[in-house]
Amino acid sequence: MIKFGPAGNPDNFYTRGFKSSTDMPKWLNEIGLNAYEYQCSKGVKITEKTARELGKNAKENDIALSVHSPYFISLSSVEKEKRDNSINYILSTLRAADFMGATRIVVHSGSCAKISRNDAMELAKDTIKRAVDAAKTEKLDHIRICPETMGKINQLGTVDEVIELCKIDEILMPCVDFGHVNAREMGSLNVIEDFESICNKIQNELGEERGKNFHVHFTRIEFSAGGEKKHIVYDDDSFGPAFDPFAEVIAKKNLTPVIICESPGTQDIDSLTYKRILEGIK
Repeated sequence: MIKFGPAGNPDNFYTRGFKSSTDMPKWLNEIGLNAYEYQCSKGVKITEKTARELGKNAKENDIALSVHSPYFISLSSVEKEKRDNSINYILSTLRAADFMGATRIVVHSGSCAKISRNDAMELAKDTIKRAVDAAKTEKLDHIRICPETMGKINQLGTVDEVIELCKIDEILMPCVDFGHVNAREMGSLNVIEDFESICNKIQNELGEERGKNFHVHFTRIEFSAGGEKKHIVYDDDSFGPAFDPFAEVIAKKNLTPVIICESPGTQDIDSLTYKRILEGIK
């Protein structure tokens, strides 16, 4: 089953008088969504008690949970201490995800501004391999670690680079942020074939299961010469990508991704728009 939902808490959630993320699952179910990505972007600060309460509410309301790990993770840092710390941040995110019953965590790949892309990739591959080994040691490998495609040109995280990272272990699942791909490639995603080629590549390189069920971030993103500038609401069509051609690919290939929207403040509205577009095709 395809899952749609927001990253973090939309403006409407607070306008309706809610304050705690533990209230999100029931609210999302009531408005017709079925996924939620909890944000640990500034650090894993959620307590075990709150995580378990969120998980209980999510299970009762049929909401698929994922967690975004801290933004300051860098798999490819030239400083060994930062790479080692990144493994600890990934483990902290996995523990929080385990408490709440989340099945996936999203991880940024890192930068290659100070070194070559090849050297950065070798560092990232080593870091993610050690993170996977640590996850297995702690028996947290039932949670998928999802390296994310990134939006700035000087960051690691092209589609090919994410696929290469995911070849290290089956626990690794691609997080394809189509807005990021579109931004770093200067508006490359416009027609059905543009999206289908990415989906085919994942399926061919990583197999049927990950090719059907990969994690998705989908938001329009403003970009400039360096790539991503900022996320924008879906109604602002000055930048892409549009969801319609991707919806056509989902229907054609019978994909079942989790689709998370990161629009600023309108994540719920835009997620429902994506859902309606797909239902109109199917």
